[in-house]
Formats: sequence, structure tokens, C-alpha cells
Amino acid sequence: MGNIKADGFKGEKAIVTPNVIRSMQTENPITRQLYVTHIGYYPNARYHYRERPDGAPENILIYCDKGTGWVEYNDEKISLKENEVFILPANQKHAYGADINNFWSIYWLHFKGENTVMFDSILGKVLRIPETTNNRKADRMQLFEEIYKNFEMGYSHENMEYITFCLMYFLASLKYMPQYQEPNRLGRDDVIQNCIHYMRDNLENKIVLKDIADAVGYSTSHLNALFVQATSFSPIEYYNQLKIQRVCYYLQFSDLKIKEIAFKLGFYDPFHLSKAFFKEMEISPREYRNRYGRMHANRN
Repeated sequence: MGNIKADGFKGEKAIVTPNVIRSMQTENPITRQLYVTHIGYYPNARYHYRERPDGAPENILIYCDKGTGWVEYNDEKISLKENEVFILPANQKHAYGADINNFWSIYWLHFKGENTVMFDSILGKVLRIPETTNNRKADRMQLFEEIYKNFEMGYSHENMEYITFCLMYFLASLKYMPQYQEPNRLGRDDVIQNCIHYMRDNLENKIVLKDIADAVGYSTSHLNALFVQATSFSPIEYYNQLKIQRVCYYLQFSDLKIKEIAFKLGFYDPFHLSKAFFKEMEISPREYRNRYGRMHANRN
């Protein structure tokens, strides 16, 4: 990981996988997607410095836990402070080190695999963990510890596969930070979330875009633009998806006839419901009930 003092850093820990294990990882259909080759923690890493003119074969993640350091990448020297992360892309010239006056403590790991492209969007940039009560830093670091502790338990196929899934989740927590920090995606007070609550409360009523906009105090055009930006769907498209979700619920867990469900949820008739359902689910309501309804489930 670095050109460091011979006696290392007090409290440091590190694991580097043997080549035979990396070969095993590349042959396993699960682990070859994304796998860890090096992992460790350097506390109070005074004089820590590393330079690689040709880069490393793996992507290198550096998570600054305390103190300050720097990363030199793409002809730019970038400061890295507490609760900031930088992922150096594989095979790219770089250097990094601890600040001489406020040396950092860092969690770090090297990873590679066939599907690292999933996380290309977070490579080569500073990722800042917000200083908020819901940043879930402890949960994220627990994931890191899960990876490390499973390595300590040995290199079985099961351990390596579990590590792969933990790594995916760890990286996803950085790529999709708002979603990770708020399991419900957006706070209750957020206008988009308020819209969704209004929609869910009115699935059995006939509402239009103006009703939704009035409920949150926005113009229809402004709300439509905000909603598309946040969800990739218009409010009415989203509302119709929620209706189909409710149809699925009734088909699975009630004995209501399809025409009764159609009437209950404001469809013109059973044909209208069936057409809308097939468009979303690519299966008819009747076939959905046959596959997933309670009676079917009880037979299995």
C-alpha cells in the first residue's frame, strides 16, 4: 500500500490475498464480478506516502477517517479530509500521502473485477460523506469490517462470495449516497415524498395532476419538472405504477374479482385494467393471480 516506516503504524492491520486466491476469485462466477485483493486500516499514519508512476492493477479506495492527507491524480493534487473518500482508477499514475502536520487515519482496499464499470462514475473524484445525523457512517464502516473479518476467517468460496456482495453494497453506499442515507429515499417533508404519500392515500380515488400539485402547493408545470428530475417519471406515470402495485396486492391477497378491483381503483372497466396491467407487468391480471395468488402459494 505504501512506502512507510519499517515499523509501520501502531494499530495497523492489513490483508493481501495470495495469487492463488485471486485466481480462484476470477474463476468464480460471483466473485469475478467484483473482488478485493488488498484491505487494511492505517491509524495515525505519520509519513505515509506512496507513488506509482504506472498505477496499480486494481482500483484503490482510500477512506479518510481522521486527519488530512492528499491524493495526486490526473496532474492535480487534491486534499482529502475526514469523512472523504477517493477511488484511484486502475492503471493510472498516482501518488498519495498523509499531511505532515495532521496525518490521516485511513481505511483502504484494492478491488477489481469484470463489473467494476458499475462504479466508474465515482472513480477519480472526492466523495464527501455529509456531516449529518443520518449519514450512516457507522453502518458503512461495519460493512468494511465485515469484509475484513471474513478475510480473517479464511478463503473459502462462501467467504469470498459474501465479501463480493459486501463490497458491492459498500461501493453502492458511496455511489447512491442519498438513497443509502435515507432508506425511504426522501424525507417526509420533501415535496416529492409528500406527493407520493398523497398518491398512495388516493389510489382508490380519481385524481389528476392538478390535484397532486394543489396538495403540495406547486404549479403543475413546476411539480412535473421536479418529479421527473427526482424519479425519472412524471407524477401521473408514477401514480399509475402505484395503482398497478395495488392491483398486484389485491390479486395476491384478496378474493376480489378483477372487475371489482377495476371498480375499486377507478379503472373504466376490467378491459381497461387488464390493458394497463399488461403494459406494466407484461402479464395479464388473471395469469398474475394464477402464479402468485394466495391459493397458488398455498399449493407450494
